[in-house]
Amino acid sequence: MPTYLAVGLLVVCGILFALHLATAVLTIRRLRRSGSSALLRSLPAVSIVRPVSGLAKEDEQALRSAFSLDYPTFEIIICAEREQDPATAFCRSLIAEFPTVAASLLVGRTSVGANPKLDNVEKGWNAARHPWVIMADCNVLMPRHYVQTMLAGWRDDCGLVCAPPVGIQVEGFWSELECGFLNTYQARWQLAADSVGLGFAQGKSMLWNRAFLDANGGTSALSSEIAEDAAATKLVRERGLRVRLADRPSVQPMGRRDFQRAWNRQLRWAQLRRQSFPLEFALEPMTSGLVAIIGAAMAVWLLSGAILVPALAGTVFWYGIEAILALRAGWPATVLSPFAWVMRDMLIPIIWSIAWVRQSYVWNGKAVVMSTDRPATQL
Repeated sequence: MPTYLAVGLLVVCGILFALHLATAVLTIRRLRRSGSSALLRSLPAVSIVRPVSGLAKEDEQALRSAFSLDYPTFEIIICAEREQDPATAFCRSLIAEFPTVAASLLVGRTSVGANPKLDNVEKGWNAARHPWVIMADCNVLMPRHYVQTMLAGWRDDCGLVCAPPVGIQVEGFWSELECGFLNTYQARWQLAADSVGLGFAQGKSMLWNRAFLDANGGTSALSSEIAEDAAATKLVRERGLRVRLADRPSVQPMGRRDFQRAWNRQLRWAQLRRQSFPLEFALEPMTSGLVAIIGAAMAVWLLSGAILVPALAGTVFWYGIEAILALRAGWPATVLSPFAWVMRDMLIPIIWSIAWVRQSYVWNGKAVVMSTDRPATQL
């Protein structure tokens, strides 16, 4: 019996190692691609809707970047819920600083559903004047050709273009940890999935054809799920279209962070995935490198009695691939990165377990209650 168990364990872990290598290769190949599209060649007018809530130092840099885009016709619509929000005064000063940029600040809240971000975005969507709309979080840093990168991802079979975030400007270990989640883990899986035709949305940067979304319920349709990106993925697929990713991820300045901030974000995202895609979420612990490494080492131990060498070999293989990916992609990689990746993989099963039972979270000071048998609600 131990032999059969060991062989079965080796097969499963071998598949996990192969998937890890394959997703890294697909991601590297994807990042080398430089695409174009008929939409990009036409350079249509674009509205950029950016919700704000609170103001971190990194947000100031990201919000300012939108005012220096190299694009012929665009408008910026910033959405805040309260006049007292610290981001409101900063955004007003930005608009005054760049008087030649078509920009506006809308303050107020419309109740759309359980998603506080959608409540904030709704007024911006309604005010947008152009046929193409980009929804971008306030912490997305926009290079000068950001709009062109989003447009280049559009194809005839497309219902939505997204750009997953990767972290830059790392400061300290906890910032490294968040980069470990964002870059060589989440972005890797998302870019690899899109490379084989299984693209799914991520809410940091989303390019919509306004007529398409309006014809299918507008932003209210995105409240059918607790996370707007999950609702967007299902909506687009139900219409027989594809979610595609831009060839270049969006970038998010990390700055200095603490463990609690990283933990809260990753737990909240895990809860959202569990709520919207429970079958896929059930498999997430298998994406942790430690599961594959420990499983393979145990299998070799059952067969031969050796455990240290296979454990070290598995560790070097797994995190070596991750290091190569980070270096080839130009993503942050320092001497602290491997330690952050190991800690991330330790946290993945813990976060996964808690996400199954925890039914609420707090986002920007707003409590959201989740349930499997009724829509989520804000408190």
